[in-house]
Amino acid sequence: MTISHHPPEDLLADFAAGKLEEAHQLVVGVHVAGCPRCTRFVQAIEQLAGAALEDVAPVPMATDAFDRVLSRIHEAPKEAVAPALASNTDDDVPPALRKYRIGKRRRVAPGLSLRPIELSGQGQARAFLLRSAPGSRMLEHTHTGTELTLVLEGSFSHEGGHFGPGDFDYGDDEVEHRPIVGNEGPCLCLVAMTGDLRMNGFLGRLIGPFVRL
Repeated sequence: MTISHHPPEDLLADFAAGKLEEAHQLVVGVHVAGCPRCTRFVQAIEQLAGAALEDVAPVPMATDAFDRVLSRIHEAPKEAVAPALASNTDDDVPPALRKYRIGKRRRVAPGLSLRPIELSGQGQARAFLLRSAPGSRMLEHTHTGTELTLVLEGSFSHEGGHFGPGDFDYGDDEVEHRPIVGNEGPCLCLVAMTGDLRMNGFLGRLIGPFVRL
């Protein structure tokens, strides 16, 4: 698998520092796990951060600091662990996502369906699996927020190039594109998204309210 499109370096740096919200951390993390180039970059950031910590002068701690930490741990409410859904073993869910609860598929437009990924509820971004039929063409659109897209299967193309398995695409309100799915088969993508799509043109404005991702 040849990966040609990668997350921006500032996004990778925030991923290495754990600064991304859960949905973005998920999409970038799945890309990094399968991309040797981005893995090396993240490891370099982590090594630099570790070296910086070693140069920080130690700070005296209160004598009861350890006891207070233990007390906070014992007082914290225990989080219930949700059982994995049986649907997580089907062909629509890659191994990296098997620990997540995946919702049922719903149709959002002709040739386009999604399955929501249940997250902790923290952060504004939502994550989902998006499946597009071979040869599907979306209307030209932009975004009111951000869209992080990782191709898992199949391919799509737009003004930014051709995107195949492992490729990462970043969209925001400054990007206008019209994705076209390849004819070799369905395209399955892992997406983290804030805001909504904003369709361009008269037809786009007409059907835009009916396309909900």
